[in-house]
Amino acid sequence: MALSHKVYRFRLEPTVTQARGLVQQAGARRWVWNWALARRRTHYQATQTSLSFKELSTELTAVKHQPATAWLQTVDSQLLQQSLRDLQAAFSRFFAKDARFPRFKSRKRDRLRFRIPQRVQLKGSRVYVPKVGWVRIRQSQPVVEPTRSATFAQDAVGQWFVTLTVEHEIPEGPTGPPATVVGIDLGLTTAAVLSDGTSIPAPRCFRTAERTLAKAQRAVSRKHLGSMRRRKATQQVARVYQRTTRQRQDFLHKLTTQLVTTYDAFCLEDLSVTGLARTKLAKSVLDAAPGEFRRQLAYKAQWAGKPLLVVDRFFPSSKRCSACGTLKADLTLKDRVWTCAACGTHHERDHNAALNLRDEGLRLLAVGHPDSHNAQGDCVSPGTPGNGR
Repeated sequence: MALSHKVYRFRLEPTVTQARGLVQQAGARRWVWNWALARRRTHYQATQTSLSFKELSTELTAVKHQPATAWLQTVDSQLLQQSLRDLQAAFSRFFAKDARFPRFKSRKRDRLRFRIPQRVQLKGSRVYVPKVGWVRIRQSQPVVEPTRSATFAQDAVGQWFVTLTVEHEIPEGPTGPPATVVGIDLGLTTAAVLSDGTSIPAPRCFRTAERTLAKAQRAVSRKHLGSMRRRKATQQVARVYQRTTRQRQDFLHKLTTQLVTTYDAFCLEDLSVTGLARTKLAKSVLDAAPGEFRRQLAYKAQWAGKPLLVVDRFFPSSKRCSACGTLKADLTLKDRVWTCAACGTHHERDHNAALNLRDEGLRLLAVGHPDSHNAQGDCVSPGTPGNGR
């Protein structure tokens, strides 16, 4: 069996003293990041050479024994080392032109978080945090695999969460052809339309909460800058966003779990979510979260040993007749139903697209096409007019 990473996320229930300790750990991580970044910048300006991780780690050990910074000794040493590794990774991404130059972390804007690669234990609905102690958690499912690393973070509402990374054994997939293959067409008013005719309405979580959110944001605008009442009003806005996010995540997790349990193979379209988020439908697209749906379905299908086929984004799934294959080049987005001029078949747009995605996915599966196909490094412009959806 192949190994993959699996992540569990639980909410912490720390005492007042433990919460203070978690904040101290997160503050130490931010301080070490800023100190290491300043040291690298000054050293490069003076010598035109860069400090390595090993050199910074040696300097950090000396800094911990200085009187002004002796408080660092009360913080977990692996946490501080991990902050240096994170900075090293940030510089690697910068030099690879995948990210911008690392910046200093502000105490007001930076989210409280830290990561410990080892020594974090989980036992009896409690997690052991070095230098803090055993903290109660809301454990919703058992963790039987050994923990690889743990990340602790505080959200905008002020609640602490722990994310545990473990190694998970992926079962081998079936050797024969899948028994039930489903094509999935994602949408905005309907979350998904399946090739078997099932239509799943979209919950529209953000649209539903817009009035509540607007009221909470108006309350923030009436409060004085820097006041305690403004801080409380800002937290109320964060609670609205948190509730919306949890509703969307709950819907997507239940939907993707049901799909993986019911079907043996899945066929999706490679949507350009980033491009759709720049259109006038951006709010509805982000509310539907097609990218998060694909991410969840991909890793759950992998854990179950079931293939996920991704069809090219320029495949004419909506314009092609699923009965005879004829293209309707003049099909527009407002045409929700249409009739094929060649064979006379009456189509519902989304169901027809799901059928075409299923058939194209079966063709890709038959020729041994990888299920992780994407457009990275390829031209994303349609080859001929009329090939788009």
